[in-house]
Amino acid sequence: MTAFVNQQALTSVPRDTPVDEILEIVARDGGVIIKEFLNKDQIARFNADVEPAMQALRPGSTHDDEFIAAFHGSNTKRLTNLVTLSPTFRNEIIDHPLVHELADQTFVEESGTYWMTTAQVIEIGPGNDAQLLHRDLENWYPFIGLGPKGPEVIINFLIAFTDFTEENGATRVIPGSNRWEDFEDRGTPEDTVPAVMNAGDCLFFSGKTAHGGGANRTQNEYRRAVAFALNPGFLTGEEAYPFLVDMEIAKSLSPRVQRMLGFRSQFPPGSAGLWQVDYNELGDYLGL
Repeated sequence: MTAFVNQQALTSVPRDTPVDEILEIVARDGGVIIKEFLNKDQIARFNADVEPAMQALRPGSTHDDEFIAAFHGSNTKRLTNLVTLSPTFRNEIIDHPLVHELADQTFVEESGTYWMTTAQVIEIGPGNDAQLLHRDLENWYPFIGLGPKGPEVIINFLIAFTDFTEENGATRVIPGSNRWEDFEDRGTPEDTVPAVMNAGDCLFFSGKTAHGGGANRTQNEYRRAVAFALNPGFLTGEEAYPFLVDMEIAKSLSPRVQRMLGFRSQFPPGSAGLWQVDYNELGDYLGL
């Protein structure tokens, strides 16, 4: 087991904290809580946007694989394609200035561009067991072997849309696990601390950090969050947004959100461009 420095809670900072300071905390601890990332009006409007789809969604996994089903949670709802379902999400949340300031500082120098790998509502219901601990970079297996010296291949924004408490399933994080030498070591539940947050707060964390959804030990509370993650433009994401998002919606978005969703080409350093049409910008081909 890798040694780590225990702490009672993750560091919390105001939303107007300088980006360099936020990233320094993440480099040290693996994650940070950004207070009041969204306001109450945005929380209410997003919840109204997705509520019909959430009501129609049954809890549990659609996978036959027992490991994947357990990972998804027996009483957890996961709602995807939020770009289509929520104007609040596509126009305000993923186009939030702080999202792009943090992503620019993380990715642009080394990777050039970035796009969104996935976005989903994750609602943990009563009685749901704790999720298996994992690192988000495990989607791109070769980076596990590079350990802490490898590049940052994914950053995650986990926004609380209800209050997060230790009892209702607050996400569990192992501070400092982003600096462990062996990324095959995911730690143990005893190593974790809960990301206790108010609705509107955001847990911003590295793909190198071991974490997992907490157990919901309440009788009637539902812990709702939105998780959306970004990765470099040279890696394939989880959701194929150009096949999911209607072109009329895509045309209404800002150019940087269009690129986040794969409607524009990606330009890593040293590359003549990726995700192109006849070596030309995809956005031009699509008339954007």
